[in-house]
Amino acid sequence: MKVLSFFTNEFSFTPGEKNHESASDSEPQAHYSGCITAFIQVEEDDEKLDVKSREKKLTNHLKWVARKNATHNIVLHSFAHLSSSKASIEFTKQIFDATQKRLENGGFTVAQTPFGCFLNLKMDAPGYSMARIWAEL
Repeated sequence: MKVLSFFTNEFSFTPGEKNHESASDSEPQAHYSGCITAFIQVEEDDEKLDVKSREKKLTNHLKWVARKNATHNIVLHSFAHLSSSKASIEFTKQIFDATQKRLENGGFTVAQTPFGCFLNLKMDAPGYSMARIWAEL
């Protein structure tokens, strides 16, 4: 699993092109402030492990990134451009849902961007070291 996290003063999206049949025709748009925006690629090798172990690793990393940036707001964004290896959309969604649940149980506010379509993104990310963190989990 690869994760590129940004602290974003502002992050918003509107739907773009559908790239998977699971995408609905009326995907929502959304806007978030003061959040960690995590671009996450779950890889094929992750599917050899159980969802719980992968989710726990991702959750712990995102908690750490959030603490470094003094926020409790996290947006999970599936981003299949960090590696040539891709897990199935079903497995990826399971990881995202389990991560969201665990983070929310820990007092975080969590959102997910829609699966199955490209998004028009707007980001305002400040320029300091801990505002951008890459990890291979």
